[in-house]
Parts: sequence; C-alpha cells; structure tokens
Amino acid sequence: MAKCILVVDDSETVRQVLQMSLANAGFDVIEAEDGIDALNKLTDAQVDMLITDLNMPNMDGLELIKKVREKGSHRFTPIVMLTTESSEEKKLAGREAGASGWIVKPFKPEQLLKVVKMVLGG
Repeated sequence: MAKCILVVDDSETVRQVLQMSLANAGFDVIEAEDGIDALNKLTDAQVDMLITDLNMPNMDGLELIKKVREKGSHRFTPIVMLTTESSEEKKLAGREAGASGWIVKPFKPEQLLKVVKMVLGG
C-alpha cells in the first residue's frame, strides 16, 4: 500500500507541484490549504507524513506542527517544513515545534523526493 502524504500550503500552485511530484513517485497525496484544513483532514485520514508551509493564513506551519504533536495518533508522524524561510532562527523554531526536516523553496522535485524517502525510512 502506498504511503500517504498530507501537503499543506496556501498556494494552489505549490500544492499542485507537490501533488504531481509525490504522486509520480508512487505516493498518495492529500492537499490542505492551511493548518486548520490540515487538522480537519488528519482526523479522517491515515497519514504517514506531512509537508507544510510555514507562512499561511488562519494557522501557520509552526502552530500546525504543535497541534499535530499534541494529537496522540500523530505525535510521531514525520513533518517537513517547506518554506522560503531559511534563517537558523526559523529552523530552530521549527525543530522546537517538532519538525522532522526542512526544505527551502524553490525546490527541485528530486530534492523533495530524497528528503521524503529519507524521512520515511525508504
């Protein structure tokens, strides 16, 4: 059975690129447009990994990670930040919130897949 990845980004274009890249590599993909949407979708789906943007309306990536880490069923689910932010301060905040990894936009699909496979242990 294919691993399922929840991608969270307020940009439809970014979600489409992620969806295509991951689906072409054999992953099932669920899309969410912000943290609130992602939390709602997490309650109904078995998700193996999250990829989330940092800066989003309604609920940003850091808040989403904190909320996911509070949920018993997803406490250990790998979460990778995908963002234009690359400062050590932001990365530290991401790690403290519970992020498993960090990819800076713009990204190459090969780079994304390398990180996904590494984080998922494949």
